[in-house]
Amino acid sequence: MADTVSPWPHSPVKVGLVGAGPWARGVHAPVLAAGPETELTAVWARRPEAARETAEPYGAVAAGRFEELLDLCEAVAFAVPPDIQADLAVRAAKAGKAVLLEKPVGLDVPSARRLVDAIDEAGVVSQVVLSNRYHPVAREFLRAARAVEVSGARSCGLSSAFLGGDFATPWRLEHGALLDVGPHVLDLLDAAIGPITEIRGTGDPRKWIELTCEHEGGAVSQASLSGSVDVRPGLLRVELFGPRPGLVYDNADLDDDACWPVLRREFATAVRTGVSGELDARRGLHLQELIARAASAAGR
Repeated sequence: MADTVSPWPHSPVKVGLVGAGPWARGVHAPVLAAGPETELTAVWARRPEAARETAEPYGAVAAGRFEELLDLCEAVAFAVPPDIQADLAVRAAKAGKAVLLEKPVGLDVPSARRLVDAIDEAGVVSQVVLSNRYHPVAREFLRAARAVEVSGARSCGLSSAFLGGDFATPWRLEHGALLDVGPHVLDLLDAAIGPITEIRGTGDPRKWIELTCEHEGGAVSQASLSGSVDVRPGLLRVELFGPRPGLVYDNADLDDDACWPVLRREFATAVRTGVSGELDARRGLHLQELIARAASAAGR
């Protein structure tokens, strides 16, 4: 996952990683260790042996306690369930550490709000791993979308993740696609068309849920979400329609690795400048609030 952009003019940001599951081992650890903007210095997980297995290939320390990890880094990346992340990230922020957060930032709005309040109070940098937003193709799609009139849109986030495998985890099976893939889809719709002002949902997030969104300016969008359908590979697609030819974002054939160097550099830049970017914890809270309103409308 080597970076090909301009040389990094600062010292690498020392990052500690919380979590040692498949996503931590397959994405977070190698991305953070690839540098030159970041250095993976420590890994902490509830299973010490998993932390060691994740840390050793990169010469990082397997921390025995969360507090030890905090002593070994200046920023903390999280690859754990959202309820655990929301709790530990508050402690990291209070310790003065920048935080790189997975989506959703919490299991519910109150936990997400407590996290944002802690980040604001501590004055630390935050960033959310909304992976699509760091891909060059997605950024070109959003740039083009801002220049066209959109009357309506349709989108989907569909996968077989809940049917078995590494990502059929308890929190995903309990809360479903709205909390899992929902942040990705709602973030893209909100960014491409304009702020979502109203949102309604119908269906079961554990099986299939349909969302209807009204946007500032009058456009209407729809989203179909499921993690329980036999779609391999998964689909994430946004189609915009208006008086002129529409625009489409489809991640089916994209190289996922293209987003990680962008994410790494933007996080490191935020840490070194002390200024969070657009995709910060407050953005995560905004998406969490939309998800809660959709779930309430669906009777969940």
